[in-house]
Amino acid sequence: TMKTVCFLLSLCLASPASAYTAPKPNKPTTISHRRAFLSKIAGATIAATSAVTLNPNSASAADDNLQNVYWGAGCYWHVQHEFILAERSILGRKDNELTSLTGYAGGFKTDSEGRVCYHNFQSIADYGKFGHGEVVGMTIPESKVEDFAVEYFKLFGDKGERADPMDKGGEYRSLLGLPGGSKHPAFAQVEAAGKARGMTLVDGKGNDPDTLGKRLVYVYDSNKFPFYQAEFYHQYHNDFLTPAYGKEYNNLAEAALDDGRIKITGCPDRV
Repeated sequence: TMKTVCFLLSLCLASPASAYTAPKPNKPTTISHRRAFLSKIAGATIAATSAVTLNPNSASAADDNLQNVYWGAGCYWHVQHEFILAERSILGRKDNELTSLTGYAGGFKTDSEGRVCYHNFQSIADYGKFGHGEVVGMTIPESKVEDFAVEYFKLFGDKGERADPMDKGGEYRSLLGLPGGSKHPAFAQVEAAGKARGMTLVDGKGNDPDTLGKRLVYVYDSNKFPFYQAEFYHQYHNDFLTPAYGKEYNNLAEAALDDGRIKITGCPDRV
């Protein structure tokens, strides 16, 4: 896909110690020093992404029983943007409280170092080969799972398809992850939100095939099929099908890296 081409091209153009070339934030000196440090350790440092807790610094709304969940509907760039909007509107979260991050889930494997990575020339921990799909993980109150499910199913529109049907393969399948999967206390409400949009929810077995044309969503137990954070390059990224989201949105990645909400994965990246 175009996304894959652009990512791989970015890796070719980047030297091993190059810094990410996003617009400079308000405090370029602090960030650039952090970038220089991170670029040195990126190859050796691996985030424990399967155990990453995406909790915001302070849950400003409905601070009850925060849970890690994830949602997938094709390319994760667009999905992340929509869930950032949802975190703001449903929970009233500020920029430093946002938890939505792109990542991978739904497969059985990692490499020997616990990594799951985007497609790369080195063939390191390729998420597609490991059976994972693209998702957006977040930490939200259990009482708000239904509200976020409603937003999730809006992503499929009237036709019940992901935004870009040209993205094909199990990597782009429709999936969601809840603690306990279909046994989650709010699953009945999640399923009802899906049915209202003509979608059918079924238990995922892991490494499941594409859902294109099926109006189908796989449901995973996020305790058994955890979330693996994607590379920095893929966080707060513009989507190819919509106008650019703007530098204010893109720069949220810098802030999240600086305060630790985004981790270094050890995968080929632009950090």
